[in-house]
Amino acid sequence: MTQMSILDPAGRAVPYAVEGDGPVSLVLISERELEGDGLGVVAHYLAEEAGFHLVRIAASGASSSVDERVADVLAILDEIGLDDTWIGGHGAGGTVARAFASAHPDRVNGLALLGVEDVDVPLAPAIPVLIVQATADDVTPVANAEALQATAPERASIKIVDGADHLFPVTHPIETAVILEEYLDWD
Repeated sequence: MTQMSILDPAGRAVPYAVEGDGPVSLVLISERELEGDGLGVVAHYLAEEAGFHLVRIAASGASSSVDERVADVLAILDEIGLDDTWIGGHGAGGTVARAFASAHPDRVNGLALLGVEDVDVPLAPAIPVLIVQATADDVTPVANAEALQATAPERASIKIVDGADHLFPVTHPIETAVILEEYLDWD
């Protein structure tokens, strides 16, 4: 069962959902609100079918900078007592995950990026990186994933969702979830 909550760090009401209680934790940061963010089915599959502990974090209702969103993620992880985790997100959510990993590398076991934005946010050193990329994504094209992978080829991997566009977590949720499950070598 998904537990929906709201945390209010610094006056920003930040919705988040917790599902599953398995030993592998994954935080997925949404580009938008939790309802209809496309990551719900992915998270539910990973929690129910693969035994993961999943936390989905939405953007607050107020317009937030990447730094504010990183602070919100940290506040939620502290609130729920999650000391270390895999972290990732879709599009802009992945950018926040990259920034979080750079700011708090001691809290991150690895990154799971779904559709990589072309932004100047470096990868945190020494952690593994999974990039899930759709071949027909014109918002976050494959070239973005390849450029990011080239900055850390020894620890960054790209997995492809063939024929999908930017909304691949919505249109191909089970395929996306299975890629995450298999990469984390769980089940």
